[in-house]
Amino acid sequence: MNYTFEQYQQSADYIRSKIGAFSPKVAMVLGSGLGYMGDIVEEAVAVPYGEIPHFKASTAPGHKGRLVFGKLEGVPVAVMQGRMHHYEGYSYEEVAYAVRVLKLLGCDTLIVTNAAGCVNTSWKAGDLMLITDQIKIFMESPLRGENLPQFGVRFPDASHLYTPALQDMARKAAGELGIALKEGVYMYFPGPQYETPAEVRFARIAGADAVGMSTAPEVIVAGHCGMQVLGFTLLSNMAAGILDQPLSEEEVLEAAEACKDKFSKLVLSCLKQMG
Repeated sequence: MNYTFEQYQQSADYIRSKIGAFSPKVAMVLGSGLGYMGDIVEEAVAVPYGEIPHFKASTAPGHKGRLVFGKLEGVPVAVMQGRMHHYEGYSYEEVAYAVRVLKLLGCDTLIVTNAAGCVNTSWKAGDLMLITDQIKIFMESPLRGENLPQFGVRFPDASHLYTPALQDMARKAAGELGIALKEGVYMYFPGPQYETPAEVRFARIAGADAVGMSTAPEVIVAGHCGMQVLGFTLLSNMAAGILDQPLSEEEVLEAAEACKDKFSKLVLSCLKQMG
C-alpha cells in the first residue's frame, strides 16, 4: 500500500494529543537488545505503537514496541523502543513509516542503532562500528510508489545518507571516552534467516563490513525528508562462515547486554554535543 500525507498527519496528531506541546528534535531507532536507552529518558511519556493510527506492531525479540518522548542529556528526543522489519511481513514503506511521522513532530536528526554480523575479519564480536555508508540492493525502495512532495523530491540524492558532521562528532566522543570505534559500511539483507557463508563472502567483496536485517529502509526515508543521520552498529557476532559455529538470537542479545554501558555512553555523549 501507499500511505497518504493525511495518514502521516493523523499519526502525528494522535501523538501530539499525548505529548502536548513537547517537540522532539532527535529521533532514535534502537535495535535488538538496545532498547534500554528508552528506559533512561527523563520526563518520559510512552506511547505504545498499537495505540497510534496506522502504526504497525514490532514483534522482534527484545523490542518493546513503543515510542518514548522526553529528554536525554537535555535534548528533546523521541525514542523508538523497537523497530519494524520487512521479515515480519511489512512493506518497506511500513517499516519506515514512523520516521516520517517523527519528522512531522519536529525531529530533524535521526540516530539509528542495530546489532549486526561482523563481516570484516580484522574486527571482533563486541566492537562498535560507526556506519559511514550502506548497501541495500534487495527488493524495492521504501520510496517506491507515488512521491509525497511534502517530504522530499522524487529522486533524492543518496551521496551522504549518514551525515559527515555527525560522524565527526561521534569520532570525537569516542576518542574522549577511550572507545575504539570502528568505521564501516552496513549491508542490508531482508532475513529472517541469517546470511549464508556465500552471502557473507559476497558482502565482503561488495565492500561491506557488517550485515544485518534493519536500518537501511529507515535511513533512506530519513534522507528523503532531509533529516541528518548518525548510525551505530554493535557487532554482536562474527557473520556466517567466519567461525565454525551456528548463529542464534541469544548470541545477539547477550552481546548487546554485555556492551550496553559502552554503547550508551557513546550515544549520550553524542546527544550532549548536539545539545
